[in-house]
Amino acid sequence: MSETNYDDNDVKIITSEIKSENPVIIEGFPGIGLVGNIASQQIIDELEMEYIGSMDSRHFPPIAVLYEGLINMPVRIYESVENNIIMVVSDIPVNPVVAYDISRAFLDWAQSINVKEIVSLAGIATMSEDHQVFGAATNDEMLEKIKDKVELFKMGTISGISGSIMSECLVRHISAISLLGSTRSQNPDPRAAAVVIDVLNVLYDLDVDTESLIEQAEKIEIEMQRLAEDIRTSEQQPPGPRKEFPMYG
Repeated sequence: MSETNYDDNDVKIITSEIKSENPVIIEGFPGIGLVGNIASQQIIDELEMEYIGSMDSRHFPPIAVLYEGLINMPVRIYESVENNIIMVVSDIPVNPVVAYDISRAFLDWAQSINVKEIVSLAGIATMSEDHQVFGAATNDEMLEKIKDKVELFKMGTISGISGSIMSECLVRHISAISLLGSTRSQNPDPRAAAVVIDVLNVLYDLDVDTESLIEQAEKIEIEMQRLAEDIRTSEQQPPGPRKEFPMYG
Protein backbone atom coordinates (compact mmCIF):
# COMPACT_ATOMS: atom_id res chain seq x y z
CA MET A 1 0.00 0.00 0.00
CA SER A 2 1.38 3.40 -0.93
CA GLU A 3 1.91 6.08 1.68
CA THR A 4 1.62 9.84 1.85
CA ASN A 5 4.68 11.25 3.58
CA TYR A 6 5.59 14.76 4.71
CA ASP A 7 8.81 15.41 6.61
CA ASP A 8 10.54 18.75 7.10
CA ASN A 9 12.73 17.66 10.06
CA ASP A 10 10.48 19.50 12.54
CA VAL A 11 7.16 17.87 11.60
CA LYS A 12 6.49 14.42 10.17
CA ILE A 13 3.15 13.29 8.70
CA ILE A 14 2.78 9.70 7.50
CA THR A 15 -0.48 8.17 6.27
CA SER A 16 -1.57 5.23 4.20
CA GLU A 17 -2.93 5.99 0.73
CA ILE A 18 -5.57 8.75 0.74
CA LYS A 19 -8.61 7.40 -1.09
CA SER A 20 -10.78 10.54 -0.95
CA GLU A 21 -10.57 13.00 -3.85
CA ASN A 22 -10.44 16.68 -2.91
CA PRO A 23 -11.38 15.89 0.70
CA VAL A 24 -12.66 18.22 3.37
CA ILE A 25 -10.16 18.22 6.24
CA ILE A 26 -11.51 18.86 9.73
CA GLU A 27 -9.00 19.54 12.51
CA GLY A 28 -9.56 19.44 16.24
CA PHE A 29 -6.60 20.52 18.37
CA PRO A 30 -7.11 21.11 22.11
CA GLY A 31 -7.97 24.63 23.19
CA ILE A 32 -10.42 26.22 25.57
CA GLY A 33 -13.03 23.69 26.66
CA LEU A 34 -11.26 21.03 24.55
CA VAL A 35 -14.12 21.64 22.12
CA GLY A 36 -12.24 20.71 18.96
CA ASN A 37 -10.75 17.57 20.46
CA ILE A 38 -14.03 16.25 21.89
CA ALA A 39 -16.07 17.05 18.77
CA SER A 40 -13.50 15.43 16.49
CA GLN A 41 -13.35 12.21 18.48
CA GLN A 42 -17.14 11.94 18.51
CA ILE A 43 -17.26 12.36 14.73
CA ILE A 44 -14.54 9.72 14.28
CA ASP A 45 -16.41 7.24 16.47
CA GLU A 46 -19.88 7.86 15.03
CA LEU A 47 -18.75 7.73 11.38
CA GLU A 48 -16.52 4.74 12.14
CA MET A 49 -13.66 6.51 10.39
CA GLU A 50 -10.56 4.53 9.46
CA TYR A 51 -7.25 5.32 11.13
CA ILE A 52 -4.78 6.14 8.33
CA GLY A 53 -1.81 7.83 9.98
CA SER A 54 -0.37 10.40 12.33
CA MET A 55 1.50 13.65 12.77
CA ASP A 56 4.60 13.81 14.95
CA SER A 57 6.99 16.61 15.84
CA ARG A 58 9.94 17.33 18.07
CA HIS A 59 7.84 20.27 19.30
CA PHE A 60 5.19 17.97 20.81
CA PRO A 61 5.23 17.02 24.51
CA PRO A 62 6.94 13.67 25.28
CA ILE A 63 3.76 11.70 25.86
CA ALA A 64 2.05 8.53 24.62
CA VAL A 65 -1.73 8.24 24.71
CA LEU A 66 -3.37 5.03 25.95
CA TYR A 67 -6.80 3.76 24.95
CA GLU A 68 -8.02 0.46 26.40
CA GLY A 69 -4.45 -0.67 26.92
CA LEU A 70 -3.19 0.21 23.45
CA ILE A 71 -0.68 2.93 22.62
CA ASN A 72 -1.99 5.67 20.33
CA MET A 73 -0.16 8.51 18.65
CA PRO A 74 -1.22 11.81 20.24
CA VAL A 75 -2.05 13.42 16.85
CA ARG A 76 -4.00 11.00 14.66
CA ILE A 77 -5.46 11.13 11.16
CA TYR A 78 -8.65 9.35 10.08
CA GLU A 79 -10.59 9.07 6.82
CA SER A 80 -14.21 8.49 5.80
CA VAL A 81 -14.25 7.83 2.07
CA GLU A 82 -18.04 7.71 2.10
CA ASN A 83 -18.24 11.27 3.42
CA ASN A 84 -15.06 12.48 1.68
CA ILE A 85 -13.73 13.72 5.02
CA ILE A 86 -10.33 13.49 6.66
CA MET A 87 -10.13 14.19 10.39
CA VAL A 88 -7.03 15.32 12.25
CA VAL A 89 -7.51 15.00 16.00
CA SER A 90 -5.02 15.84 18.71
CA ASP A 91 -4.86 14.93 22.39
CA ILE A 92 -2.01 17.36 23.02
CA PRO A 93 -1.93 21.16 22.90
CA VAL A 94 0.39 23.05 20.58
CA ASN A 95 2.59 25.65 22.22
CA PRO A 96 1.84 29.07 20.66
CA VAL A 97 5.57 29.54 20.07
CA VAL A 98 5.58 26.73 17.47
CA ALA A 99 2.00 27.07 16.16
CA TYR A 100 3.22 28.66 12.92
CA ASP A 101 5.60 25.78 12.16
CA ILE A 102 2.94 23.15 12.87
CA SER A 103 0.23 24.92 10.84
CA ARG A 104 2.60 25.45 7.90
CA ALA A 105 3.51 21.75 7.83
CA PHE A 106 -0.14 20.77 8.23
CA LEU A 107 -1.18 22.88 5.24
CA ASP A 108 1.77 21.74 3.11
CA TRP A 109 0.47 18.20 3.62
CA ALA A 110 -3.16 19.24 3.07
CA GLN A 111 -2.30 20.80 -0.27
CA SER A 112 -0.32 17.72 -1.27
CA ILE A 113 -3.51 15.64 -1.02
CA ASN A 114 -5.58 18.27 -2.91
CA VAL A 115 -7.69 19.46 -0.01
CA LYS A 116 -10.99 21.06 -1.02
CA GLU A 117 -11.55 23.05 2.16
CA ILE A 118 -10.52 23.06 5.80
CA VAL A 119 -12.70 23.24 8.90
CA SER A 120 -11.11 24.29 12.17
CA LEU A 121 -12.96 23.34 15.37
CA ALA A 122 -12.27 25.20 18.58
CA GLY A 123 -13.85 26.84 21.60
CA ILE A 124 -14.54 30.45 22.47
CA ALA A 125 -15.02 31.93 25.94
CA THR A 126 -18.33 33.67 26.59
CA MET A 127 -20.30 34.72 29.65
CA SER A 128 -23.56 33.23 28.39
CA GLU A 129 -24.85 29.94 29.78
CA ASP A 130 -26.32 29.09 26.38
CA HIS A 131 -24.15 27.07 24.03
CA GLN A 132 -23.94 28.51 20.55
CA VAL A 133 -21.55 28.36 17.61
CA PHE A 134 -19.63 31.33 16.24
CA GLY A 135 -18.18 31.15 12.75
CA ALA A 136 -15.60 32.85 10.55
CA ALA A 137 -14.30 32.18 7.04
CA THR A 138 -11.36 32.93 4.77
CA ASN A 139 -13.44 34.06 1.79
CA ASP A 140 -16.91 35.27 0.79
CA GLU A 141 -17.98 31.90 -0.58
CA MET A 142 -17.33 30.12 2.71
CA LEU A 143 -18.88 32.97 4.68
CA GLU A 144 -22.04 32.60 2.61
CA LYS A 145 -22.01 28.88 3.37
CA ILE A 146 -22.12 29.38 7.15
CA LYS A 147 -23.84 32.73 7.70
CA ASP A 148 -27.33 31.31 8.27
CA LYS A 149 -26.12 28.44 10.44
CA VAL A 150 -23.88 30.18 12.99
CA GLU A 151 -23.45 33.47 14.78
CA LEU A 152 -20.87 35.31 12.70
CA PHE A 153 -17.74 36.16 14.68
CA LYS A 154 -17.58 39.72 13.35
CA MET A 155 -14.72 41.14 15.40
CA GLY A 156 -12.06 39.62 17.63
CA THR A 157 -9.21 37.13 17.44
CA ILE A 158 -8.82 33.38 17.09
CA SER A 159 -5.80 32.36 19.12
CA GLY A 160 -3.53 29.34 19.19
CA ILE A 161 -3.08 26.71 16.51
CA SER A 162 -6.60 27.25 15.13
CA GLY A 163 -5.88 30.92 14.52
CA SER A 164 -2.55 30.07 12.93
CA ILE A 165 -4.18 27.52 10.61
CA MET A 166 -6.86 29.98 9.53
CA SER A 167 -4.28 32.71 8.84
CA GLU A 168 -2.17 30.30 6.80
CA CYS A 169 -5.27 29.25 4.82
CA LEU A 170 -5.94 32.90 4.02
CA VAL A 171 -2.38 33.45 2.78
CA ARG A 172 -2.54 30.33 0.60
CA HIS A 173 -6.05 31.08 -0.72
CA ILE A 174 -7.44 27.87 0.77
CA SER A 175 -11.17 27.88 1.50
CA ALA A 176 -11.62 27.45 5.24
CA ILE A 177 -14.06 28.02 8.06
CA SER A 178 -13.64 28.22 11.80
CA LEU A 179 -16.44 26.90 14.01
CA LEU A 180 -16.16 28.04 17.63
CA GLY A 181 -18.31 26.47 20.32
CA SER A 182 -19.03 28.85 23.18
CA THR A 183 -18.02 27.77 26.67
CA ARG A 184 -17.81 29.49 30.03
CA SER A 185 -14.61 27.93 31.37
CA GLN A 186 -11.34 26.22 30.53
CA ASN A 187 -12.76 22.89 31.68
CA PRO A 188 -13.66 20.23 29.08
CA ASP A 189 -17.10 21.07 27.68
CA PRO A 190 -18.79 18.23 25.73
CA ARG A 191 -21.97 20.31 25.42
CA ALA A 192 -20.10 23.00 23.49
CA ALA A 193 -18.66 20.25 21.27
CA ALA A 194 -22.17 18.92 20.64
CA VAL A 195 -23.49 22.19 19.19
CA VAL A 196 -20.46 22.40 16.90
CA ILE A 197 -21.24 18.90 15.62
CA ASP A 198 -24.86 19.95 15.01
CA VAL A 199 -23.61 22.66 12.64
CA LEU A 200 -21.26 20.23 10.88
CA ASN A 201 -24.17 17.83 10.39
CA VAL A 202 -26.04 20.52 8.49
CA LEU A 203 -23.07 21.85 6.51
CA TYR A 204 -21.81 18.48 5.30
CA ASP A 205 -24.97 16.36 5.39
CA LEU A 206 -23.67 14.15 8.19
CA ASP A 207 -25.59 12.18 10.76
CA VAL A 208 -23.34 12.33 13.80
CA ASP A 209 -25.20 11.62 17.02
CA THR A 210 -24.65 14.09 19.86
CA GLU A 211 -27.11 12.62 22.36
CA SER A 212 -24.54 10.16 23.71
CA LEU A 213 -22.08 13.03 24.04
CA ILE A 214 -24.51 14.93 26.27
CA GLU A 215 -25.39 11.82 28.29
CA GLN A 216 -21.72 11.08 28.97
CA ALA A 217 -20.73 14.71 29.47
CA GLU A 218 -19.71 14.34 33.10
CA LYS A 219 -17.59 11.22 32.44
CA ILE A 220 -15.92 12.85 29.43
CA GLU A 221 -15.19 16.00 31.42
CA ILE A 222 -13.41 13.96 34.11
CA GLU A 223 -11.40 11.88 31.61
CA MET A 224 -10.33 14.86 29.51
CA GLN A 225 -9.41 16.86 32.63
CA ARG A 226 -7.18 13.99 33.73
CA LEU A 227 -5.46 13.92 30.32
CA ALA A 228 -4.91 17.67 30.46
CA GLU A 229 -3.31 17.32 33.89
CA ASP A 230 -1.02 14.55 32.60
CA ILE A 231 0.10 16.77 29.73
CA ARG A 232 0.74 19.69 32.07
CA THR A 233 2.92 17.42 34.20
CA SER A 234 4.88 16.22 31.17
CA GLU A 235 5.60 19.84 30.22
CA GLN A 236 7.18 20.74 33.55
CA GLN A 237 10.91 21.36 33.33
CA PRO A 238 13.65 21.59 35.98
CA PRO A 239 14.30 25.04 37.47
CA GLY A 240 16.62 27.20 35.39
CA PRO A 241 17.00 30.48 33.57
CA ARG A 242 14.93 29.33 30.54
CA LYS A 243 11.67 31.20 30.18
CA GLU A 244 8.53 29.04 30.45
CA PHE A 245 5.68 29.42 28.00
CA PRO A 246 2.23 28.48 29.33
CA MET A 247 0.37 25.81 27.38
CA TYR A 248 -3.03 26.85 28.69
CA GLY A 249 -4.68 30.17 29.30
